[in-house]
Amino acid sequence: MTTAQELTGRVALVTGAAKNIGRAIALELAAAGAKVAVNTRASRAEAEAVAAEIRAAGGTAAVYIADIADAGAVQQMCAAVAAELGTVNILVLNASVRREIPFTEMTFDEWRQVMAISLDGSFHCVKAVLPGMIAAGCGNIITLAGDTALNGAVGKVHSSSAKSGLAGMTRALARELGPKGIRVNCVSPGHFDTTRPAHRTARPSIHDNIPLARLGEPSEIAATVRFLCGAGGGFITGQTVHVNGGQWVS
Repeated sequence: MTTAQELTGRVALVTGAAKNIGRAIALELAAAGAKVAVNTRASRAEAEAVAAEIRAAGGTAAVYIADIADAGAVQQMCAAVAAELGTVNILVLNASVRREIPFTEMTFDEWRQVMAISLDGSFHCVKAVLPGMIAAGCGNIITLAGDTALNGAVGKVHSSSAKSGLAGMTRALARELGPKGIRVNCVSPGHFDTTRPAHRTARPSIHDNIPLARLGEPSEIAATVRFLCGAGGGFITGQTVHVNGGQWVS
């Protein structure tokens, strides 16, 4: 069961939080009472808009520009968050690169760019916030995977590999960090509506494969993240939670 301000006193760092699912997660955690560090690599205006929306609703938020593939930039960002908002208790690893390219045309640099953000970036972020979580004896780490981590996708060998790696990282970290009071879970979105409402019926073939017969909303991922970080998710760790409208039972 969730309560309105169940995350009061918590500090959440959400990577890639300027738009879409990351934005929804930042807003949801703030609505639950957390102070939110809104991270983006380059979308400053959008990130500032997210932080402004949180503050307008009575919450606390600040924007941090950093490329999470850069270990030094991550350390600086996390030090700034700790100084300005407090020790990070919740880390949501949402940042990723979503580009489609056939494997036969994919360069190693393109492969590495995706790995650098999804896997290396997650490594850097966890390493940076972990000392504070260990000292506090509690914390939540949430990774964001996706359907391609399980069934692959044409043109997405790099992202499928990276997201599969995140799921494995989640399970391993959960085992290692559980005794320290730190829970680690993965949320795996299915097909989500990140476009304008006018475009919601533009992909009927996808709808045909989803028992709920619609695309998901970013707010539904955000609600799942909030649950996992709250008291209701207190005995859940090492899990991959699929939020896909039942697509994997069809």
